[in-house]
Amino acid sequence: MHLPPEDRRSSPRTGYTRAHWEAAADTLLAAVEPYATGDRALYHLPGDHQSWSGRLSDGLEGYARTLLLAAFRRDETALQRYADGLAAGVSGVWPRIEDRSQPLVEAASIALALRLTRPLLWDRLDDAVRQRAAAWLTDALTAEPWPCNWELFPVTVGGFLAEIGHATEAAHKAVDHGLARIEDWYLGDGWYTDGDGRKFDYYNGWAMHLYPVLHAWLAADTGLLDLYGGRLERHLADYARLFGGDGAPMHQGRSLTYRFATTAPLWLGALTGRTPLAPGETRRLASGALRYFLDRGAVDPHGLLTLGWHGPDTAVLQGYSGPASPYWASKGFIGLLLPPDHEVWTATEEPGPVERTDAVTPVAPANWLLQSTRSDGIVRLHNHGSEDVRYDPYYTRLGYSTVTVPSASYDNSVIVGDDPGRTDIEPLGVGEGWAASRHTAGAGARVTTVVLVHGAVEVRAFLVAGAEPGTPVRVTGWAAAPGLRTELLPVVGLDDTMAGVTKEGPTLFVALSRLTGAADAEPLGETVTVRADGQRELTVRWRDGAALRVRWQGAEVEVAEAARD
Repeated sequence: MHLPPEDRRSSPRTGYTRAHWEAAADTLLAAVEPYATGDRALYHLPGDHQSWSGRLSDGLEGYARTLLLAAFRRDETALQRYADGLAAGVSGVWPRIEDRSQPLVEAASIALALRLTRPLLWDRLDDAVRQRAAAWLTDALTAEPWPCNWELFPVTVGGFLAEIGHATEAAHKAVDHGLARIEDWYLGDGWYTDGDGRKFDYYNGWAMHLYPVLHAWLAADTGLLDLYGGRLERHLADYARLFGGDGAPMHQGRSLTYRFATTAPLWLGALTGRTPLAPGETRRLASGALRYFLDRGAVDPHGLLTLGWHGPDTAVLQGYSGPASPYWASKGFIGLLLPPDHEVWTATEEPGPVERTDAVTPVAPANWLLQSTRSDGIVRLHNHGSEDVRYDPYYTRLGYSTVTVPSASYDNSVIVGDDPGRTDIEPLGVGEGWAASRHTAGAGARVTTVVLVHGAVEVRAFLVAGAEPGTPVRVTGWAAAPGLRTELLPVVGLDDTMAGVTKEGPTLFVALSRLTGAADAEPLGETVTVRADGQRELTVRWRDGAALRVRWQGAEVEVAEAARD
């Protein structure tokens, strides 16, 4: 991808400016154009990985997601091409929007793009085309969505149709219903679960916040913007901590092939004035993520986004992933809605959270603990509350980071018997320097886990109950990563191979773990002292004298400060 020369004056950390974002958008749009059908209604991008929705739906996805990019770029030449495709698509080419069908997803992208560019695209269409397009979109108002972020697609379509005065009663009803629906999943402090259960991932930012906030902003509804914008602002305080010093987003959750769509909520906060981040920090985080992927092969030699993370990688795909799915990365270009003289584009880049200081941040709704170290720019996520068994291993491991990838050998797990599974995760609390949860493991066991962290060091403690005496237990640590040290040491109940066996009654296993980029890190075993008092009490003393005591009391875990040395 050909980008302008770096500018280190206003962008001392990434070298990227607005010109780099514009050039990236232009290159991505130019690269997909050869794959449009003659009538431009479908974009059949190359690749062997067809989604479960089929070729026609995948072609619509290619149109809709790249249209969204053209809308953020506000390129009138490109938008005219998409206007031609819209006219053909609604004349019988596109599939109907039906219950729980992929076209419902793509209808939201199309409606949002039309709403954002109304004077440039919609208002210039022939009236007959507008009527057919509105009729096609209207099916989205009553199509049944999956009970998750899909509830917001009728909201997005309804907002546009209400604005143009089409099916207004049904449109308003769809908006009200969808917004009411997501209230069931709002858990406070800016965090939603993506549907029932405890599914926490980037859908919080690029869906659960994006659509309601954009709708409120476009509708100039101050009441809604206060509500959803306030939630976004609180969310960003945590969200900004999910980016590593190299720009990498956290490698956790599903749909990771959307890549720099992770920047959408950062830009959205700046666009609506609902952000705790300084302008230079917003651009640093966003540009860092864009550059992270562009520097690592996300775009192939033809200028196309690949299905993967860096380059092609089937491990991060789902059944709904088709050749054009990565183009939801278009959401990351929402920053181009900000004018060139906006302070986000003119302010000097400022360091992100991981670059300023070491930090340990509890995220209560998700029962996550974020652990970041300034020296190596690594962010680690200790997962004690997120689960979606459909997408294991990207939800159910004990830890994720900005530099490691979940491995087939079950990193960050406690394996009871021969079963590495971790289901029925029950959050037990998170606090300053610790997080706890309980889950079902192999051999019918219930495992109560506590992690305590300090700097880059972790103490991982597992109380295994309900397994037959003599059941093998094995603990694993971080997956290997180039240029990094991953360490795991036994402390209680484990041998040098990190294996042990259960006794009569609940059995305690404790290990030290570290993931670090520091070549001169002190020996792991010298960083902390751990003392077990029986099977239900543990005292942890860090090198600087800080100490915590952990007690397992029935179904509860109590973590409290212990007396210093």
